[in-house]
Parts: sequence; C-alpha cells; structure tokens
Amino acid sequence: MKHELVTACKNLHLGYVMEAYEAIAFNDRSQYLLEVLQVELRGREISRIRRLMKKARFPQMKTLEDYDFGAVTFPAHCSRELLTDLAFLERKENVMMLGKVGTGKTHLATALGVEACRRGYEVRFFRVHDLVAALQDKYQSGTLSRFQRELQKAELLILDEMGFVPFHKDGAELLFNVISECYEQRSVIVTSNLEFGQWNTVFGDARLTAALVDRLVHHAHVLAFTGESYRLRNALSGVRSS
Repeated sequence: MKHELVTACKNLHLGYVMEAYEAIAFNDRSQYLLEVLQVELRGREISRIRRLMKKARFPQMKTLEDYDFGAVTFPAHCSRELLTDLAFLERKENVMMLGKVGTGKTHLATALGVEACRRGYEVRFFRVHDLVAALQDKYQSGTLSRFQRELQKAELLILDEMGFVPFHKDGAELLFNVISECYEQRSVIVTSNLEFGQWNTVFGDARLTAALVDRLVHHAHVLAFTGESYRLRNALSGVRSS
C-alpha cells in the first residue's frame, strides 16, 4: 500500500504529503483530508519562498525585524509603515536611499527585498557595477536580449551602491536601458552615497544622467540616511571594549 501511495503522490506532485500523513491524527475524513492538504500547501509555499530567495541573489540575509530606523528620514508622503508594508510595490513606485557609507542603506534594501520574496514577489538584487559588467558581457556574447528578458521578470529590482565605480559610456547606456524598461512597469530600489547632482560623475553624460534621474524619481520615495557609520561605530565599540 505504501508503494502505491508514494507513486500516487509522485504522479500528483504532492511532494509533502508522504512526510506528514502518518503523523496527522484522524478524527473524521474531512478533517484528515483538510490537514493533509494544508501540509502540502504550507510545504509548497515554503519551497516557493526559498526559490524566490535563491533567484534574488541577496549578498546576505537581512530582515526588517532587526532593522534600526533611527538613521532614516522619510519624505512627507511616506512612512516606516507604508514602506515596510510594501505598498510601493503595488503602485510600481521606486525607493531611493541616499546617504553616507555605512548608514544602513544596503541592509534596509535587502530586508525589503527579503520581505517581498516572503510575499511572493520576484526580486533581483545587484551591486550596480556587477550588473553593468554582466550587461557588457552579455552584449559582447550576443545574449543580452535573453538576460534582459530575465531581468524583466522581476517585480522589484534592487540596485545597490550606485556611484561607487564610474562607468564607461557603453555601460552607462546599457544600465539606462534597464532602468528605462522598469519605468512604471516594476519597482526599483537604489542605494547611493551620492546626491543626485553628483551622479554625472558616475555616468559621464549630463543628458543621460538627467534622463535617468527623471525616470527614477518620477514615482519615488526618497529616503535620506544620516548619522555615523554602523560599521565604524561597531569597530570603535570593539576597540573600546578590548
């Protein structure tokens, strides 16, 4: 009988029923069947979230639960609650995180991405210089269109460390095309230690920079990060305690 059960579950793609059906108490048929199906649904949901997390390629796992919002200044039309509720994703709005190095921008961007995965959204995370390098490589190998189609599957694109490394003109144009494709179609989170007026030093083209900023901020919440670097603070704390 067990062999037949395994075969039936396999044919029906019920991957979690066999792990739990013997442990579920039987009171009546409806109750038992419901609990068995609930086990399958929970297992599938956990598996789906894991797949989304893996595809997002976060550099490390961060959550909203352990984030300190003390360094974040919100614009008038936004708040901590609206941000963490991911309402901006439903409206296909962007989030711009600007501030000095080490003030928690990447942590918050990652945590929002993780929360989005938990809620079933497709997310992609890139360091900006890594994305530009990938775009250039795909362009040279003739596989750029395929890579762009993969990016378009994302409902949230996280671009970390905009401004750390200047781009060549072709790389800047490729990145501009990616961001243009997102305009009013999907949300983008950008972290940067540069104010918008300094982005021209990264892209090297005033017209391209102006067009890029215009698309990003048109439907955006601009968050300012202030205060001392968390990493510096922790390092100094370690020195003092030693």
